[in-house]
Amino acid sequence: MTGRMHSIQSLGAVDGPGVRCVIFLQGCPLRCVYCHNPDTWDASGGEEIDTDELVRRVLRYQPYWKNGGGVTVSGGEPLLQAAFVEEFFAKLHEHGVHTALDTSGTGCSTAAAERVLQHTDLVLCDLKFLTAADYRRYCRAELSQVERFLQLTAMKGVALWVRHVVVPGLTDSLEHLRLVKARAERYPNLQKIEFLPFHKLCIEKYDRMGIDFPLRDTPAMNEAWLKQLLEKL
Repeated sequence: MTGRMHSIQSLGAVDGPGVRCVIFLQGCPLRCVYCHNPDTWDASGGEEIDTDELVRRVLRYQPYWKNGGGVTVSGGEPLLQAAFVEEFFAKLHEHGVHTALDTSGTGCSTAAAERVLQHTDLVLCDLKFLTAADYRRYCRAELSQVERFLQLTAMKGVALWVRHVVVPGLTDSLEHLRLVKARAERYPNLQKIEFLPFHKLCIEKYDRMGIDFPLRDTPAMNEAWLKQLLEKL
């Protein structure tokens, strides 16, 4: 089976446990206001590659996968190519490789997502906002689909990390972070919550592509202030 890939990061340290190879797939149905990979939006872009070739490429990095490392598939939105990820993860499991799915929880049907989860060891899911209105306004997505996906990870017993981007003036109040934490803790398979500071390193990409960055005038999240918030949390 073939899919469309944006790029490979051979030694990633922030997309799951240990040192990992991170595959960024092409295509995303969302348009999040703080997206840092607009170059992955186009589902027809990137490099066409089949699962056997991709397995061969990533296994070259296997000696570096320490401390529970393995392969993470990200995007874009990887579930937009659910059948490709399903086959890729199944083949990685044949080699004993730990698989992680970095997703928004959207992009495919529940049945297709369930087939992917059969070969997924860890899900890193972005819980971007807490209301349906905010999801539509800031992501052009439906919160209900995200919730169904999170419930599915719990039903399947797949380990879960919830991620949330902390944006000044938008998602940076202590009360908001408390609500995110409470929402994430509804899921019995939750292992970890990651609060990620908003940054603007992506502006150069937007400028190069001639696309407006919606949060251009929003300051980057002060990491020292975020640390203080998390200590209170």
